[in-house]
Amino acid sequence: MSTLPSIENDFPAWYADVVRRAGLAENAAVRGMMVIKPYGYAIWELLQRQMDDRIKATGHENFYFPMLIPASVLAKEADLVEGFAPEVAVVTEAGGAKLEEPLVLRPTSEAVIWSTYGRWLQSYRDLPMLYNQWANVVRWELRPRLFLRTSEFLWQEGHTAHETEQEAVAECLRILHEVYADTQRSVLAMPALLGRKSAAERFPGARETFTAEAMMGDRKALQAATSHYLGDEFARAYGVTYTGRDGSEHHPFATSWGASSRLVGGVIMMHGDERGLRLPPAVAPH
Repeated sequence: MSTLPSIENDFPAWYADVVRRAGLAENAAVRGMMVIKPYGYAIWELLQRQMDDRIKATGHENFYFPMLIPASVLAKEADLVEGFAPEVAVVTEAGGAKLEEPLVLRPTSEAVIWSTYGRWLQSYRDLPMLYNQWANVVRWELRPRLFLRTSEFLWQEGHTAHETEQEAVAECLRILHEVYADTQRSVLAMPALLGRKSAAERFPGARETFTAEAMMGDRKALQAATSHYLGDEFARAYGVTYTGRDGSEHHPFATSWGASSRLVGGVIMMHGDERGLRLPPAVAPH
């Protein structure tokens, strides 16, 4: 077998060749999408299990929402629409007929989840709401790379509601440290560089975005996970209120946070060498 491309001279080619030769994933029939092969999916399953344990240990429960979102629901959050507009995929026909309303393939789930929370939240006694979802999302990617940037990818997304701004920010930081940084360091042997995104790089609609970055073998940073403080804008956009301790109506404060199958690519780029794939024991299928 021929040698791999040089890590030093052509890191992207080295990465692509390692993914192919190790049998982790391949390009799908639809441009920008990937087929995750059994060995690559086994790595993801081990990583997912470790992260899910940490999410549940912080008091969160898992649920699941549909991947199709009515366009009118998404449209209520202007910042979200503007931020994801170039990446949104839309379904306009189904069952052999044109739909009365277009349906969006979720690029993220804040809109559909917060449009539902209004039915679940009545009183301050219902708070905090601590939920997480394991799902796939679709963001139409112009420059795809297997695991790192694909038009469909796997991830988890937490969506929580809180009484106060202080509680919501504390939630963001707890997830950043106790779930993401700990998973990176303890499971992936991937030192986590923690920080705050600039205003231009924040998640659409967020007041603050906290990030866990990691330095790859090509000496470039990879965004490994993000945790967003959303304020009460989503609650206001979707009319979510609750009766507070003082008997009056209040809007809850929100967070969302996520990490994706991009972490599999991060493991390859951090630990691989001139001989190819190397895996930390915690996510090594064999």
